[in-house]
Amino acid sequence: MTPTNTAPGHEPAAQFMGAGAWRRGLSYGLLGMPLAFVALPLYVILPNHYATAFGAPLALLGLVLLGARLVDAVLDPWIGRWSDRLFTRSHRDILGISALAAVVLALGLWGLLFPPSAVQGAGMATLLSWAGVLMAITYTAYSVMSVAHQSWGARLGGTEAQRSRVVAWREALALLGVLIAAVLPGTLGLGATVGSFAVLLALGWWAWTRAVIPRPGAAAVDRPAATTASLQPLRQPAFQRLLAVFVINGTASAIPATLVLFFVQDRLQAASSVEPAFLATYFLCAALSIPLWVRLVSRFGLARTWLAGMGLSVAVFIWAATLGAGDIAAFLIVCALSGVALGTDLALPSAMLAGVIGRLGERGQREGAYFGWWSFAAKLNLALAAGLALPLLAWFGYTPGARDPAALLTLTIAYCLLPCALKLLAGTALYALVIRPENRSAESPAAAHPAAAVTRTLP
Repeated sequence: MTPTNTAPGHEPAAQFMGAGAWRRGLSYGLLGMPLAFVALPLYVILPNHYATAFGAPLALLGLVLLGARLVDAVLDPWIGRWSDRLFTRSHRDILGISALAAVVLALGLWGLLFPPSAVQGAGMATLLSWAGVLMAITYTAYSVMSVAHQSWGARLGGTEAQRSRVVAWREALALLGVLIAAVLPGTLGLGATVGSFAVLLALGWWAWTRAVIPRPGAAAVDRPAATTASLQPLRQPAFQRLLAVFVINGTASAIPATLVLFFVQDRLQAASSVEPAFLATYFLCAALSIPLWVRLVSRFGLARTWLAGMGLSVAVFIWAATLGAGDIAAFLIVCALSGVALGTDLALPSAMLAGVIGRLGERGQREGAYFGWWSFAAKLNLALAAGLALPLLAWFGYTPGARDPAALLTLTIAYCLLPCALKLLAGTALYALVIRPENRSAESPAAAHPAAAVTRTLP
């Protein structure tokens, strides 16, 4: 039985450093490309598509999105626990279940973007019911693959630098996938977008079958009940603190992701032909920034580097609030700088979580449970962003295509200033709940004791 406290140099994650590391990084990280590719149509394009192409009312659409995403989010912790059991049996079981989920995911995306004509002709209630049920199924298939893939990476172990490399490969390739997804709909259409996604998903799964295999972990001795095991991460103070920061920060990011196309179309009054340029600039700069942020981790640590990214994001969105009709070039700069800030959100929090799991002595046992709750939090952020932001915009008088100054001010506050307030709250929480306790632990004489590496629970 492999112990969970293997020396970092002998961890599987060590293979992501040095000569030939790019092959290991590509094999593991390539699946991140289609998983992120599909997230853009599901979470950004879909609300705007149903509102503009099918005339779905924003308030009803927001409630449907909220319900579907909440169903998906609630399932994530149990998906994580199920993933742990599959890992205990064999990594091949994970790959097999993920292949089945991939088929469901590809078919679900097609059905959402191209509802059958019978569904479209049956009225808005039928169309939104179709969308809600199919979204719940598609999101669940996505969660199965995503939680399993993230858990696989966490099980590779390693030092902070090694963990950040593992996550960086996954997230950098994910951003490349989002970049492709941002360009394809406006250039080749939604049909080509879905077809390209299916091909990338097949390639990503094939590469994953050739990735570095995590060390088999020790099964839990007490074999707690499924519900108890699923709730176990929430009983860990270190995880609670990191999750609180992740939720606040994630909500701050999810709101502009939901509203960006409305802001571009109505506040900036930009032509639809430039929308791919905005999205491509944002995600390209995020991808290019990840190596820089990873380099800074070696000097400043994961938490402080993440805090720097939050500060940059706040400054950029305050500037964005001053933009108006025709400010295309300025918004391109906003997209570039906010994309750089996004690099920290993508590459660093998951690496911090992997460190928490290792320090709690639960690597190889409950990664799926932890990442299930992690995914739950991310989905909850997206659900609240759509379920609250869209109805509130409608309540305060904004509708797609509005040119009324009061309606556009409401949109600007929701897109720019509300995320800034939440980012500031997230930064404060990161400093108070993670960085300051970490400093106290480092200054404590007990921190120098060899047992501190096992007993310390701060991220």
